[in-house]
Amino acid sequence: MKNRELARIFSELADVLEYKGENPFKVGAYRRASRALADLSEDVAVLAREDRLREVPGIGEAIAKKIKEYLETGHMKRYEEALQGTPKGLLEMLAIPGLGPKTVAVINQHLGIETVAELEEAARAGKLEGLPGLGARKVENILHGITLRKQASQRVRLGDAIPAVEAIVAQLRAMGIERVVPAGSLRRMRETVGDLDILAAGEDSVRITKAFTSLPMVAEVLAAGETRASVRTHEGLQVDLRVVPPASFGAACQYFTGSKAHNIRLRDLAKRHNLKVNEYGVFRGEKMIAGADEESVYRALGLPLIPPTLREDRGEIEAALAGQLPRVVELEDIRGDLHVHTDWSDGRDSIEQMAAAAKAIGYQYLAISDHTRALKVFGGLDETGMEKLLRAVREADARVKGIRLLAGVEVDIHADGSLDLPDRILAKLDIVTASVHSAFKQPAEKMTARLLAAIRNPHVDVIGHLTGRLLGEREAYDFDLEAVLQEAARHHTALELNAHPLRLDITDVVCRRARDLGIMVAINTDAHNTEQLQLMRFGVATAQRGWLEAAHVLNTRPFRTLMAWLRGRRCR
Repeated sequence: MKNRELARIFSELADVLEYKGENPFKVGAYRRASRALADLSEDVAVLAREDRLREVPGIGEAIAKKIKEYLETGHMKRYEEALQGTPKGLLEMLAIPGLGPKTVAVINQHLGIETVAELEEAARAGKLEGLPGLGARKVENILHGITLRKQASQRVRLGDAIPAVEAIVAQLRAMGIERVVPAGSLRRMRETVGDLDILAAGEDSVRITKAFTSLPMVAEVLAAGETRASVRTHEGLQVDLRVVPPASFGAACQYFTGSKAHNIRLRDLAKRHNLKVNEYGVFRGEKMIAGADEESVYRALGLPLIPPTLREDRGEIEAALAGQLPRVVELEDIRGDLHVHTDWSDGRDSIEQMAAAAKAIGYQYLAISDHTRALKVFGGLDETGMEKLLRAVREADARVKGIRLLAGVEVDIHADGSLDLPDRILAKLDIVTASVHSAFKQPAEKMTARLLAAIRNPHVDVIGHLTGRLLGEREAYDFDLEAVLQEAARHHTALELNAHPLRLDITDVVCRRARDLGIMVAINTDAHNTEQLQLMRFGVATAQRGWLEAAHVLNTRPFRTLMAWLRGRRCR
């Protein structure tokens, strides 16, 4: 699909126009279009073909024409005009977290800097300080952003990798190549991945590699052989394909999924049974005894099939041998989403639209959790606004059939640990999620105290996106994680696993520790539109990596049981 490609183009167009000081309304329109396309679950080409582009919020007539122009010709005249005379390195600079078009323009005008390398050199030489709007703190943040960007360029976020690989897998299957799956860290659903690997099985490997290298999303063929091929997509992602004989498909799936540490343990276990295991199969001497499917590989070693998300050598083999492998939570176990936003704050869609989308997924309940007033830029709600939203949710709950609506809030935790709404308002709500959205640079002691204060508030049910990190853009803030976890366990406060692939916060490691401490985890999407409700699967995958079972996840509970838990924890 061209969704992400077009989203990138409109985002870059907005950045370049803002850099050039052009009409801010046009800049805003392009940014809205970029966000709409990035969140779009339907294929934009299909919408264009069916003349339904205008149905997408954020896409007007002018934007729709540009989309059609690009889909039909592979070019967008306005985008190409904007790039004329713009240094190539400008877009790379604009990709640095925290460095906006206006700041880039100031740096370019005063110092003539046009590349990230020149920017880093100037920052380290002290040449940026003193420029309009650039103090020592700002320069420090720029250098930190450059470091983050370098690290991010070596890894791909799961949310970017999965759509690209799944589109390739789907197209190969549509071409009659039935046995094809993602492999590597992507299949293990790590939050970021290195190589994007695909594994296929077939007798005619040449046909399969040719089909792979001729796919529409392929921008460049990097290598192509009889059983292997490597391509670069139009989005700049490198994807590698390996083709194996059908008899070895299961063994190859296991081997190329990894992890390396997990595979080493399996080989050690095989030796104890006088067996050999590799990408071709399981062998006793020269005789192949398993390998056509993964289950047979593990069974030959005396193990049940271990889910890919657990294969990190974190005790899964010992648990499997002891018959204590967790029955990890599945997407089908999720009964609702406890943190979504609507057009009452910074969301795009109405309460009813979000409810309808959640009902279509099959959820029993949905918690409307809009922002509070501290986030003024997002239209956060004050006390009066929150009272109005509470009534609106209750009225919608009475109107909408087939799903229950909870009145919730994502309340800000202030720098001093106080909350952005008084207890008398919070007490009226069904569920309260408290989150940090500001003062990320506080010393560890203050940030820890801030989080502990929120946990101790009896009206706070869940701590949202605990560490505040944004993958590849912002590191977690500094605090005493263990102290916070211990306090959450004492107060029976749940932790959110934010399923948005930019966050995936808490991590799999923190999930495992929460499980050990008996802390409930709520897997939420933090959706700001109906499409983002589909992000739940990323959170579930992280929960699996953290060994969470359905019993450890708050929103696997039926509605009545959930409400009983919420009421019960406030009465403790």
